[in-house]
Amino acid sequence: MINEIQSNTYAVFFDKSLKALEDFLETHSYSKIFILTDRNTGEYCLPVLRKALPTLTNYDLIEIDPGEENKNIDFCIGIWKMLLDFGADRKSLLLNLGGGVITDIGGFAASTFKRGIDFIQLPTTLLSQVDASVGGKTGIDMDGVKNIIGTFTQPKAVFINSQFLATLDRKQIISGFAEMVKHGLIYDKGYFETLQGVDFSAIDETYIIRSVEIKNDVVTKDPTEKGLRKILNFGHTIGHAIESYSLAHDSFPLLHGEAIAVGMICEAYLSHRLNNLSLNELNEVTAYIRTLFPAYVFNHSIDDQLFEYMLNDKKNTDGKIGFALLARIGHCTFDHYVERALIVEALDYYRSLELKTYD
Repeated sequence: MINEIQSNTYAVFFDKSLKALEDFLETHSYSKIFILTDRNTGEYCLPVLRKALPTLTNYDLIEIDPGEENKNIDFCIGIWKMLLDFGADRKSLLLNLGGGVITDIGGFAASTFKRGIDFIQLPTTLLSQVDASVGGKTGIDMDGVKNIIGTFTQPKAVFINSQFLATLDRKQIISGFAEMVKHGLIYDKGYFETLQGVDFSAIDETYIIRSVEIKNDVVTKDPTEKGLRKILNFGHTIGHAIESYSLAHDSFPLLHGEAIAVGMICEAYLSHRLNNLSLNELNEVTAYIRTLFPAYVFNHSIDDQLFEYMLNDKKNTDGKIGFALLARIGHCTFDHYVERALIVEALDYYRSLELKTYD
């Protein structure tokens, strides 16, 4: 069975057989097809794609190193050079097979090569299936700042195959789950409550579809983040700063969802202080997220560095640090600009918790 969600300009297909992708390729006349992977998706996910689409034989493969630390201009130049060397023209297609790093950098490379070639997203992680591959944001990092260079460019289509999730470990699944929790917190209280009973050993496609529906509904109303789409940034102002710091300093950096979990707890505290989120709901959000994610231990000595990252965040205006904050579970508002003292309070709130650690 193939489920489909229609966006303004493209469709998201949920298809375990990838028949919809096969039909798409047959009905579009591309001069050349390129597949972008990293080493991990090249090893574990490309064979799944080849088995599902045995007729897809005439393509060139571009492979990059895995990891957020490689989502930068140097690797993007490498992709452009490979496209150039392989003779890509403006009627070529780039198929991005991978997680959020691949869909972000692949979308950016395609949207800028020869002023734009078509690309489709084939996300292979839970995070990229519910978030990174949907919405038309492309981007790369620079100087440790997340997604500071990028475009709003829509893919031609997105194809989600939940079978790829079998290639992930539990840590990667829980990282992606953070964005699903966020979708419930900002948009659908019932969904948030439903997620609390999810079995991580087998994420049902129904939940992935609901997350994509929520993100698609928001993005369709505000494709270029002038207003409503900003609510998707809940947890990400502080979360991105934590993630950037961890990437730069930790031997085993936090995954995106682990950093966003820190951000959601901190920003739920700010929501209570500034946006009328009740104390009961703050405690509910904090308690649930604490059951999912390990502690990230940090002290005041890194606060200045976190603020540097926050000050460079693309969501800011006139040097003021911008947040999306919960008014209640299931409803979020945006364009809240918060002073440093209150942000430190939020960081201290997180630091004061007795947080879960992994066994």
